Amino acid sequence: MNTKERLLNNQFIKNYKLMWPFVKPIWFRALISVLICIPIGSLDAVIALSLKPYTDLVVVGKDMSSPWYIPLLIVAFTSIQGLLNYLAGYLNVWVGGKMTIALKDRLYEKLVNFDADFFDKSTSGEIMFRFNNDADNACSGLLGNLKTFVTRIFSSISLAAVLFYNSWQLAIVAMIVLGAAIAPLSRVKSLVGSIINQNNVSVTALNTTYNETFAGNKTISAYNLQGSRSNKFRNILNSVFSFSIKMCQRTGWISPFMHFAVSIGIGLAIALGSWLIVEGVISSGNFVSFITALILLYTPIKNLGGNAVAVQQSFLAIERVFEMIDRPLPIQDKENALELKYISKGIEFKNVNFEYAPGVPVLRDINISVKAGETLALVGGSGGGKTTFVNLIPRFYDIKSGSIMIDGADIRDYTLQSLRANIAVVFQDNFLFSGTIRENILLGSPDADDAQIGKALEMAYLTDFVNKLQDGINTQIGERGILLSGGQKQRVAIARAFLKNAPIVILDEATSALDNKSEKIVQKAINNLMKDKTVFVIAHRLSTIQNAGRIAVINGGELVELGTHRELISIPDGQYKHLYEMQFKRGDILLMRPAGQEAAV
Repeated sequence: MNTKERLLNNQFIKNYKLMWPFVKPIWFRALISVLICIPIGSLDAVIALSLKPYTDLVVVGKDMSSPWYIPLLIVAFTSIQGLLNYLAGYLNVWVGGKMTIALKDRLYEKLVNFDADFFDKSTSGEIMFRFNNDADNACSGLLGNLKTFVTRIFSSISLAAVLFYNSWQLAIVAMIVLGAAIAPLSRVKSLVGSIINQNNVSVTALNTTYNETFAGNKTISAYNLQGSRSNKFRNILNSVFSFSIKMCQRTGWISPFMHFAVSIGIGLAIALGSWLIVEGVISSGNFVSFITALILLYTPIKNLGGNAVAVQQSFLAIERVFEMIDRPLPIQDKENALELKYISKGIEFKNVNFEYAPGVPVLRDINISVKAGETLALVGGSGGGKTTFVNLIPRFYDIKSGSIMIDGADIRDYTLQSLRANIAVVFQDNFLFSGTIRENILLGSPDADDAQIGKALEMAYLTDFVNKLQDGINTQIGERGILLSGGQKQRVAIARAFLKNAPIVILDEATSALDNKSEKIVQKAINNLMKDKTVFVIAHRLSTIQNAGRIAVINGGELVELGTHRELISIPDGQYKHLYEMQFKRGDILLMRPAGQEAAV
């Protein structure tokens, strides 16, 4: 066995070992589906073997009395082979379906546990391909290849036995030709590996384009992007076509080469066989039986080129799947991690530094303490690091250096589940899942009763709106909550956060995208949510955060000012004062100022 063959066999064994955990729960049916392939393959030899006595006695000997049962046996064995093929196909579908379900379940479990950085660097098309298409290709390819392999190996063994039984001289010639015919298969991986990977990149781009078209359909219409988006899609289609052509150019010659080699084998067998008959070495029955077995052996060999490409696609899919399954989670629990049950002291940032990309700092040496029950507002220019600051608290990302402490313990010492159970987040653009209003609110506390849900609706100023709906709280809101307005979606998210009743609340510009009327209602809901909580609030409009216990100004990744509104507004040439005066000139400051606030300022 040469080096390439050993590598192919090692790859074959490695991939099946990787898939064993998903086969193990259903191993018995999987085993039966494989064992059935043994008689399926072996029965190929029956037809060829039966033709020897039939030819010698009937065709040559002109005797119709002895072998009358041979045609019946051929029909019977062929029927049995057909039934076994059906049963093997059924079991393959059943086993393959179960394996695919288990594999996709494992992949999705891994997907939902990846950190935010993974999603920042991935496209929706890539995730769809890696977590869905690859799983399908891995399982279906695994079983299909195994069925084909087992069937053909036993078919080849039984047919080879027939060849040697009829004529060892002809059999040696046939084996030499067979070896020459399948030799190119050892090069398939090197020929197609890079092309398959490049083609997969183009397919993921297609999936991403479909997703973007669905999500951005209004933007496409508003900016008349139909033409440019169609051109982009067409270019991706052309790249997929180009890779298909390259695949054909690199592997298309294999099948014609095999046809050519096989035809040589058959031609040599006929020529040599004819001479052996004339010399009396073999009978006519031997010759007919041999040629039949040879054709049955060679026929599937001629199509092995396409099968070899499919095998490599399956193997590459398995490798990609397990590359994802084995990928370590950057953010996970330490061994013997603590349970965060409540917050009594507060949260402290100590010398915190963070960067998304190596060498590009986003937060620099942040030091700040927030007492339990205090509200800290974060303001500053766009891109200054405010959202990054609050995203570090629930460990959406992990810091580069320093520490974030809750009640004196580093948040990395707590379990992720208990840490995030104590934090409620309301984003600027909150994600609502397809389903009903009730289902989305219950995400905050799945075990909440109707009274608690009603209270959450009331505190989020949603009661009147829900009561006007035909189906009330059971109204379907569409994918991403598309059937709700921006203010309504925000209030559903606030009700969800209220039902969670977490001691820490993070508000990331929760009202900045709303109109004035919606903002007033949402701000009232937010005020209810903030009661008796430790709150971190990012606000574009300073009018919404003047009553915060303290205000932190973060610019360029640094904490540049910290204090109450009154303290910061009194700093000459202060950055907060500059922001305040800019908004005051636009009238934004007066928009939502409580009565009497003007005098305080």
